[in-house]
Amino acid sequence: MKKIRAVIIDDELFARENLKLLVNEHCPIIEVVGEGDDLESAFKVITEKEPDLVFLDIRMPSGAEGFELLDMIPNKSFKVIFITAFKDYAIKAFKANAIDYLLKPVDIDELKEAVTKSSLNMSAPNIDFESYLQRLQNLTKEMGVKKEKIAISHQKGIKIVYQKNILRLKAEGNCTMLYFINGDHFLDTRTLKIYEELLDIDLFYRIHKSHIINLNYITDYINENGSVVKLKNGEEIPVSRSKISEFTSLLKSNQ
Repeated sequence: MKKIRAVIIDDELFARENLKLLVNEHCPIIEVVGEGDDLESAFKVITEKEPDLVFLDIRMPSGAEGFELLDMIPNKSFKVIFITAFKDYAIKAFKANAIDYLLKPVDIDELKEAVTKSSLNMSAPNIDFESYLQRLQNLTKEMGVKKEKIAISHQKGIKIVYQKNILRLKAEGNCTMLYFINGDHFLDTRTLKIYEELLDIDLFYRIHKSHIINLNYITDYINENGSVVKLKNGEEIPVSRSKISEFTSLLKSNQ
């Protein structure tokens, strides 16, 4: 039988080593192909190794990095077994959404059961993966996780950034240029449409087919000789005619 390629994501070295030891000894169907200890290394190992299965420590309620990581990866093609030490906080949500989980310290029998369940799901025909991804998304919402960070790819590698530090985004063909409040800018190969779906809707608004802005950095809305918004750094960004009514209503509601 073909082995299931897995990665382990946990910020604690001992926890990663212990889980890898248990997997190697008791779950021969699993091949551990990589590890990560923070958002950046986890994003990198998942995108490079393209695993079938991710063992993911969620670290709730101290930061929810596990859920932030899932939000960073737009094209998820893997199953997840969550690892958590917070029984009372998390288990109800996991069960409600039919998502696999393990409690720390990891029990051998529970590990074998979770792996067997995942392997059966992967080999079964006509698995509704879209439904699974929707359950993951529901779980994220149920746990009250707010996406604070996203990962962007640029010429030198991968950068993890806080959404609040993005000033604006501009479409560059099928790519997107991200501009930051400190003056930095990076070109990512993802489209502006993908970013529109990734970004926090309370922070960002697409005012034009080529532009998304951070609402926190608007200083003026000007409707002389065409509609534009003025940002904190002095830049003026056009507002599409079709967006004017909705956008002005949004500005008024935030007063």
